[in-house]
Amino acid sequence: MIRIFKDYVLCIPTFLLLWPNWDLNTRFNTIVFYVFLMSINSDLLQTLILYNTEHLPSFTLHLNDKSYHMLNVSIVNSSIPVNEPTTRGGVYFSEKFAYKMKGEIDDLTVVPLLTKKMLGPNTEFGELKIVVKIEYGGKLTPVEIFTNLTNSVQTPNSIELSMIIQKLELV
Repeated sequence: MIRIFKDYVLCIPTFLLLWPNWDLNTRFNTIVFYVFLMSINSDLLQTLILYNTEHLPSFTLHLNDKSYHMLNVSIVNSSIPVNEPTTRGGVYFSEKFAYKMKGEIDDLTVVPLLTKKMLGPNTEFGELKIVVKIEYGGKLTPVEIFTNLTNSVQTPNSIELSMIIQKLELV
């Protein structure tokens, strides 16, 4: 079941109803339904995407009380390699499309800090907080972008981060 409200998408996974050995009452009395809330203000997100392409603002990753300047940042809506909304590996929920963000950091001291934020050696994603100032509502406004790190590629001089945007907040 999926219900769409103004700026939020609520999903209740139907696999919770499919346990074969339980009668209907047991399933509903025993199971806690997980509600996945993607809190992205679509107007703010579209403004961010447009402002990024037109003005190339300065993005800063904040991690463990340190700040890292991000270069070549892009934000796009693209497909995820799943056929339908699903729980991937029993760890996180994935829709068929997501807003993805890529950026490079040329300070390689960030690399050891990222291992605790990426799914793989960890059972949960750690959120990354990225801050940028954009023109919103007629004034320059800081926006916090919360992402999950999905991939990183390290070169001798930089590391490229691939992320999925989870939420945006005006500061």
